[in-house]
Amino acid sequence: MTHRPIDEVLRPVRPHPAEAFWNDPPAPDQVDPAVLGALLRRHGWQRRGGAAGRYGRWTPPGPGGGGTSLLVPENRAFPDSDDLLGEALVALARSASPSARDVLLALAVPSDEIHWWRDVPTGPVGAAPWTVEERTRGAARQMLLAGALAARARAGYYGARHRRAAGASLENVLVGAEPGGRGLTAFVPVTTGRPLAVRLHEALCAAREAIDYQRATGGMDAFDAAVEAGVSHELTESLVALVRGTEGARITVEWSPAAGVPEGGANPAEPVEFSPGDLPVLREAGARYLREEPSVPVRLTGAVVRMRRSGPRGAGTVRLRVIAGAEVPHVRMTLDEEAYRIAGQAHIVGLPVRVHGRLESRGGFRRLTDATGVVPVQVDEAERDRLMKSLQENLDFFEEACSED
Repeated sequence: MTHRPIDEVLRPVRPHPAEAFWNDPPAPDQVDPAVLGALLRRHGWQRRGGAAGRYGRWTPPGPGGGGTSLLVPENRAFPDSDDLLGEALVALARSASPSARDVLLALAVPSDEIHWWRDVPTGPVGAAPWTVEERTRGAARQMLLAGALAARARAGYYGARHRRAAGASLENVLVGAEPGGRGLTAFVPVTTGRPLAVRLHEALCAAREAIDYQRATGGMDAFDAAVEAGVSHELTESLVALVRGTEGARITVEWSPAAGVPEGGANPAEPVEFSPGDLPVLREAGARYLREEPSVPVRLTGAVVRMRRSGPRGAGTVRLRVIAGAEVPHVRMTLDEEAYRIAGQAHIVGLPVRVHGRLESRGGFRRLTDATGVVPVQVDEAERDRLMKSLQENLDFFEEACSED
């Protein structure tokens, strides 16, 4: 395992689109009153009267909510609608209620919301140990990544495939803990993340149906068909992490009221629940996906970044940084003496190589077997300069190719 030096400067993280709007509420003319009302209801605010057909009076959730209220117009049919909206938005921005920020975020950037809830014992005053929230966050991230992978391709086991692109698609997702530490909410922007939210909900429903089928019949066949809905080894692993140590867990997807319900989606989307009794089936399904995912024939183009062999002659191991041909960042392969020599010469002059082989599922699709047809590939000057710079910065990699272990 490689660790970052503690004094290394971290790469700046791209901000969520809503962050630019968080300190200032959105303008009243950019807010649909019906959307605001739907978001308030979703986040636990209570409507307590108001002029019928004109506006509603809303109070926040919790025991201290009675002293604060918002007047929210039902539509823009009256001259004072924008004034009421403006006052309500300012009051939300100043509110101490945690749900107020959630409402403003959903207004700033329309987002689908994914909620996780774990039934675990609580401590004094309903609080949960910090490890509970940590485990919930870890399982939620695993599940979001599984959904992002399924939105890109269907597979029973992804390993390293598509992981970089799937991880990048989560950069704009915001996550906030709910009071008590047992719940978590992810805000997935509709413009970039709706396919993820749709696919994840479909996959969770398919996993629930496959578990029920197995428990009723003893057969695992339903998990084979569930792959098309997005169920995978990665999803079953995230469900095991979510459910383990609880008396049950629930995942709910709520569609953005501003964007509406996706095609084919239900409104509201039904919560999907899992229990400790599902864990043996989930573990068996995960192992089945891992065991049965086939190797993949590929033609890769990549830059040689590491070479190693036990002596000055014979076969050796080469590591490639993949440029094209597979959705993995790096692969390792064993080459015969002639192919190893070609790869070494390409490495010296800063050229990538092209190679045919099979990506093996064992090890997470990080190894290429039956590697043949290794040839250098011409690239434009800019790419060649960049590869040469990488070579100069990593001369120790090539030195290993010329030395004995």
